[in-house]
Amino acid sequence: MQTKTLHILLLSFLSLFCFQLTYGQDIKAKTKALSIPSKQKDSILKKDSLLLKKPTDTLKKDSLKTKKSAIEFIITHNAHDDMIQDLKNKRTILYNNAHVIYGDIDLKAGIIIVDNKNNTLFAKGIKDSLGYQQRPVFKQGTQESEQDSILYNFESKKAIIYNLKTNQNGLITYGEKTKKVNDSTIYIRDIKFTTSNKPNPDYYIRTKKAKLVPGKKIIVGLSNLVIADVPTPVAIPFAYFPTTETRSSGFIIPAWGQTTNQGYFLQNGGYYIALNDYVDITLLGDLYTNGSWGITAQSNYVVRYKYNGNFSFKYENLIQSLKGFDDYSKRTNFNIRWSHNQDSKSNPNSRFSASVNLGSSKYYRESLNEANNNDFLTNTLSSSISYYRKFVGTPFNLNATATHSQNTNTQAITMTLPSVQVNMDRVYPFSGKNGEKTNALQKMGVNYSLKGDYRINTVDSLFFKPEMFDTAKAGIQHNANASTNLKVFKYFTLAPSATYKEVWNFDYIQKNYDPLTTTAVTETIKGFKSFREYNLGVALSTTLYGVYNLKGRIKTIRHTVRPSISYGYRPDFADQYNLQVQQSADPLDLETYSPFENGIYGQPGSGLSNSIGITVNNVLEAKVASRDSTNLEDKKITLLNNLNFNTFYNIAADSLRWSPVNVSAGTLLFKDKLTVNMGAILDPYQLDSNGNRIDKFNSNLFRVTSATLSANYSISSTDFKKKEPKKTQFDAPSNDQFGDNANTNGDPNNSNTEKKAQLYKASVPWSLNLMYAVNYSNNGIIKGIGSNTLMFNGNIELTPKWSVRFSSGYDFENKGFSYTRLGFTRDLDSWNFNFDWSPFGVNKSYYFRIGVKSGILNDLKWDKRSLPDRLLY
Repeated sequence: MQTKTLHILLLSFLSLFCFQLTYGQDIKAKTKALSIPSKQKDSILKKDSLLLKKPTDTLKKDSLKTKKSAIEFIITHNAHDDMIQDLKNKRTILYNNAHVIYGDIDLKAGIIIVDNKNNTLFAKGIKDSLGYQQRPVFKQGTQESEQDSILYNFESKKAIIYNLKTNQNGLITYGEKTKKVNDSTIYIRDIKFTTSNKPNPDYYIRTKKAKLVPGKKIIVGLSNLVIADVPTPVAIPFAYFPTTETRSSGFIIPAWGQTTNQGYFLQNGGYYIALNDYVDITLLGDLYTNGSWGITAQSNYVVRYKYNGNFSFKYENLIQSLKGFDDYSKRTNFNIRWSHNQDSKSNPNSRFSASVNLGSSKYYRESLNEANNNDFLTNTLSSSISYYRKFVGTPFNLNATATHSQNTNTQAITMTLPSVQVNMDRVYPFSGKNGEKTNALQKMGVNYSLKGDYRINTVDSLFFKPEMFDTAKAGIQHNANASTNLKVFKYFTLAPSATYKEVWNFDYIQKNYDPLTTTAVTETIKGFKSFREYNLGVALSTTLYGVYNLKGRIKTIRHTVRPSISYGYRPDFADQYNLQVQQSADPLDLETYSPFENGIYGQPGSGLSNSIGITVNNVLEAKVASRDSTNLEDKKITLLNNLNFNTFYNIAADSLRWSPVNVSAGTLLFKDKLTVNMGAILDPYQLDSNGNRIDKFNSNLFRVTSATLSANYSISSTDFKKKEPKKTQFDAPSNDQFGDNANTNGDPNNSNTEKKAQLYKASVPWSLNLMYAVNYSNNGIIKGIGSNTLMFNGNIELTPKWSVRFSSGYDFENKGFSYTRLGFTRDLDSWNFNFDWSPFGVNKSYYFRIGVKSGILNDLKWDKRSLPDRLLY
């Protein structure tokens, strides 16, 4: 290191000698102008002993040892104007856009002075007609700060900074005087903390002194909140701001409010625990003055490139009224949610996923702390946990799932714990060499599946209780299918198929005659019992095209028709497995029953099935010429996405051989913004006075038993914007003094990229989504429209910082509005204002919040919540 220093001094001497030949005695004058005033520098060093070099005793040093330099790294420097070497005072002076790099330190400033004698570095800005320019920007590692001036000691790694500005993960700190003790501790005096990026911040927290550990924490003393330079009465004796790049544990401040039934409350207060980089836990609690309470536990986890997920458990103990009153009631509700996602690249042959949402049926309707109000309209809860495994080198794969389905209206719950399915991919046992399939035998494919279920049917009151398993059922079902296809009559495809099914049950019913009650008594027998059935079928299909050439913009209309006719045969298997039992005192009064009536896979098909199926699918498309004469390519549009008809004719039936005709249609209109879907069921037979079908055709061919119509339409302000014409090579920017690009101030750098807002005809961005649904039913006794509703939601940006959102609907049958919500948001730069309001209905409530946007100060807020006055059932 000493040898490098000698080389630097020699080079500096040569450069100084050449510089003196050119500029003569001007060096002393410019050096004096750029250097620190001696009085100022002496005062800094005297006031702060941290920057003074420690005295050394030369007598105690061994003259044979090499002296270690305080400067450990090579100093790289440059400047826009002057770089002056003052060998007498051992200083290097850089002027105008000065830049110094020393180890991990990167410093830019108007003036930088490197003092090798005292091992210090001083940087400041330059004063000119525009003010104080080129303020020092100091970077060390990942930390960066801006200040008016800085004095840094290479040996002690300490510094004094004036008018510091630094940004620690979004928290901006302004300090009048800063003392940098080492790489990990900084002391600041007369400080402002804020997250506002404005030169004059919207708000700040003012304090006299603070300790800052970069990348870890900021600890401050007595602090006061100042908004728009006006001190507020909000003050705290001390504060702690975590600035770590990783998560850290801490308390969560609760929200407060009042409700009519539960009184005053505190909600969502608790503690956040950052266990490690992969898992965190949030524990929250709710308290109400009438004795109600609730707890919430939430956790998020993630392992990069493998999996991620989240889990939450919510439990509420809700009390209505007071003890001793007639309307007093007490109820507990809970809800469990779990979501797990596996990265598809982690294991392509094995996959695990979970989506769980289960709990009390009335949780969303009675909960006092459910943030997602849309779940208030939820009628079903469902869950699924699945594991998939592909056995490489074989056609087999395994899929195991645990499912849950819950109707919140009827409180009926169905669960499979678990459902296991083994599938065999389609194989072609008769294919030719290299897998070729040229004839019907070679095209014959066979697939197989095995499915096993353990199914539980229970109700909400027995959920998670031992009684829920009393009626559980188990079974296994085997399915095998073989099919092929071949061309007939050149344009037709013939596809024969055969299906075999075998069902294993591990319990069945048995009915015995009870002479005491003279009735048949049903008993469930635990044991193995099975049945088998098969069916045969063949289908004939083709595709027809109809093309209509027209004149005008619509050049061609193409009608695609895909008719299909199929035949299916299934014997009557019920006779093979049905049993008979005496059901009254008359020995000849017998009841026929199937021992598989309560089986999870049903019972054997009863009656001979010998039917013909007819299906017709239609698609209508068109080619339209472009409005742009320069575009010669025609545009293809779809007039009718689908128009489908299907019905069956049962040859074996003695009456009512035709089944109702199912009709469905759908299309897209107005540049695919309007989606329309229709459906209907048409019955060819008449009804008697009791609404039963009779073997007599309608006089007007078909009777509509039900019909549905749904339409979705989305529109926004962007749909009405005129497209800007494409610029050609002859178009040039306007430089006329009356044009937008006119430069009237003589500044060649003026680009006119910023323009003042035009209030006249100002655009207000908005969007609107409309959903309409209506259905009609006719059972022969009662007919009419069952439901007729219009749902709508959208948002409006009144100004760039004001937005309004809304969602509601209207029921034309019941003549009333559905669940309605209004929301208002105001962007206050570093603050944000939100107001959500449900103006009427059983869920009537509001939520107000104004707080800092930045997550590091998100507890600096004021919120007010009004809970819906829900009654317990």
